[in-house]
Amino acid sequence: MTKIKIGISAGDFNGISTEVILKAIADERLLEMCEVVIYGSAKVLGYHKNIVQNLGEITLHQIAAIEEFKAGEVNVVNVGSENIKIALGTVSEEAGRFALAALEQATADLKAGNIDALVTAPIHKKAMQLAEFGHTGHTEYLTAKFGATQSLMLMVSDTLRIGVATNHIPLQEVSRSLTKDGLLRKLQLMHDTLRIDFGIDRPTIAVLGLNPHASDEGTIGQEEAKIIIPALEAAKKANILAMGPYPADGFFGSGAFRQFDGILAMYHDQGLIPFKLLSFEAGVNYTAGLNFVRTSPDHGTAYNIVGQNAASPDSMLKAIFLAIDVVKQRSEYREQRSNPLQTIAVDEKLFEDEAI
Repeated sequence: MTKIKIGISAGDFNGISTEVILKAIADERLLEMCEVVIYGSAKVLGYHKNIVQNLGEITLHQIAAIEEFKAGEVNVVNVGSENIKIALGTVSEEAGRFALAALEQATADLKAGNIDALVTAPIHKKAMQLAEFGHTGHTEYLTAKFGATQSLMLMVSDTLRIGVATNHIPLQEVSRSLTKDGLLRKLQLMHDTLRIDFGIDRPTIAVLGLNPHASDEGTIGQEEAKIIIPALEAAKKANILAMGPYPADGFFGSGAFRQFDGILAMYHDQGLIPFKLLSFEAGVNYTAGLNFVRTSPDHGTAYNIVGQNAASPDSMLKAIFLAIDVVKQRSEYREQRSNPLQTIAVDEKLFEDEAI
């Protein structure tokens, strides 16, 4: 049986990206479960390998292109120049350009079907900006690259799945970015993702309010009454089990989050602060709503600990394992759809290019 082929883009070589990749591929379980293709540089991997301790025997198979892939080996597609200057803990244009080159090659192979899923190691947004990246993050880049109309940043752990209605935008822009139709689309996307990618038949979704106390019936803002509640009403008509809006502080403080399959937060920090408090180093960033599988560790480049052999590979490993699971789940779902004995109702558009 052919193993699932996972591509890993190198990320920022001045941060912990290379360290967590090395520690992840040193895990004996990995090559038993999948094939690995790293898009980066054997030179960069070798540099960081000299810093990281107790990795055991890791053999890297260097290749110029995916066509030279060798099963059972850790393949490294060398990208960019070999004349690389590494400056640990430093923002640099060179690190940004390297990370971008790795991402672009990995994305091209993903689009061509040469790999089954993409796991992106952390990038530094300033370094990427210096490299003229043109996007605020991986999610936005991949959404645009594959021509999708929208996507959903979904943070996933063993006990939590939190999506955000607005991604990497300034806080002052959140309110005017929220619309009834936009929230409805995010809820539909989360509902479909939970069913197709996570195998939950009738998912329940909690929706958080934007304002303190979910506005206290309009005394602290109008977004709940004018935008969020109408979106919830429309979702229920679409047979989506979405409830709320819930005040975010009480929702997490009381443990109510445990009662739901998914949670939709209104903005980045509203969702990611509780997620990282509850799941740090065990969480995964999953891009929902695309016709391919992409995951990432839920941490950044961590310049403050780079070079100290202190970074945990747990989130990277979980990102790889989740990618494997979702690829398998999608395959099983498609098989069910092709079986006339199955009675699952499916929107035929879900697997078009702009959808899951």
